[in-house]
Amino acid sequence: MSKQKQVQLKKSVATFANPDIRASVRQLINTILPFLLIWFLAYQSLSVSVWLTLALAVVAAGFVIRIFIIFHDCTHGSFFKNGKANRIVGTITGIITLFAFEKWKRSHAIHHATSSNLDKRGTGDVWVMTVDEYVAASFWGRLAYRLYRNPIVMFGLGPIYLFLISNRFNRKGAKRKERMNTYLINASVAVIYALLIWAIGWQAFLIIQLPILFIAGSLGIWLFYVQHQFEDSYFENEDEWDFVKAAVDGSSYYKLPKVMQWMTGSIGFHHVHHLSPRVPNYKLEEAHESTPPLQQATTITLASSLKSIRFRLFDEENKSFVSFREIKDRLKKRKSGIQMSTGRSSIQEK
Repeated sequence: MSKQKQVQLKKSVATFANPDIRASVRQLINTILPFLLIWFLAYQSLSVSVWLTLALAVVAAGFVIRIFIIFHDCTHGSFFKNGKANRIVGTITGIITLFAFEKWKRSHAIHHATSSNLDKRGTGDVWVMTVDEYVAASFWGRLAYRLYRNPIVMFGLGPIYLFLISNRFNRKGAKRKERMNTYLINASVAVIYALLIWAIGWQAFLIIQLPILFIAGSLGIWLFYVQHQFEDSYFENEDEWDFVKAAVDGSSYYKLPKVMQWMTGSIGFHHVHHLSPRVPNYKLEEAHESTPPLQQATTITLASSLKSIRFRLFDEENKSFVSFREIKDRLKKRKSGIQMSTGRSSIQEK
C-alpha cells in the first residue's frame, strides 16, 4: 500500500473518531446495570443451587469484559469528548474491572505506538520471541518463555497475576497523577469488597466474585492474545516498521457471533481500533463496513482462532508464527554446533 493510500485510509477511518454522548450513556446503562443485577441474582441463587450461581457468574463475567471495553475506550479518550468524563468513567470502570486507569492508559498507549515492532517490545504487549532469539537463548531463558506461553500459565495464572499484582502496584518512576489514581482504585476496591463481605459473608462473596474475575480475566487475555498472534501476523524491525501495516496486517478481524461481538464491545474489529484508537467501540463495525481496504484484513473465526494456541515464536525469515515443535531441528543443529566447537577447542588446547 502506497503512502498516499495509507494517508487516505487513516483519514477515512478518522471520520468515525467522534463519540456520541447518547450512545456512550446508553452503553453504560445497558452494561453496568445488568452486571449489578446479575451479581445480585447470583447471590440470591445461592439458596437455590450453587451451580445456578456459577452459571450466572459466567454471564456476569461477560458483562465485566464489556465494562472493560468501556474502560479501554476511556483510556484512549474515545468514549466521551470530554477528557474529565473519560477519566471519571475510566476510574469507576477500573474499580469494577480491577484495572488502574492511569497506569494502564500509559502502557496501552505504548502498545499502540509500538505494536508489531520487534525493536520496541516489552510494554503493554504479549511476550513474543523470534525463532533466532529463542534458539540463541540459554536453557533458562527458553524455559521461562515456554512457561509464559503455556496456556495454563497465560490464561490460568495470568488473570491472578494481573488482578493481584500487576494492576495493584505502581511502576517505578510513575508520576504522582498515575500513582494517586492507582491508590484511589485500590482503596475503593478494598472498601467495596469489605462492605460486600460484611453484608453477605466471605464465602458467598468468594463463590460469586472469584469465578467472575477469573473467567473475565482469562477471556480478556485470550482476546488480547489472539488478535495479534495469528499465523501471518505482521512484525518488523524498527527500520522497516510501518504504523498502518502494523494496524491492518498486525491485528486481526475476529469475526464473532453477534451476541459475543456485543458482549466484547466489538473489539474483534481490532485492525480498525489499532488504525484509529479514537474510534469508540460502538462505531468500529461501521468503520470496517464503510472502508473496503479494511475488509481485506486477516479474518479469524471462533474455530480458526484456536489454532493460535500453537503459535509460539515469530519466524522472521518466513514472516509467520511457528510452534516449538517446528524449530526442533534448529535447536539440534545449534547444540551440535556448540559441541563441535567445544570439541575443536579441546583438541587445540591439547
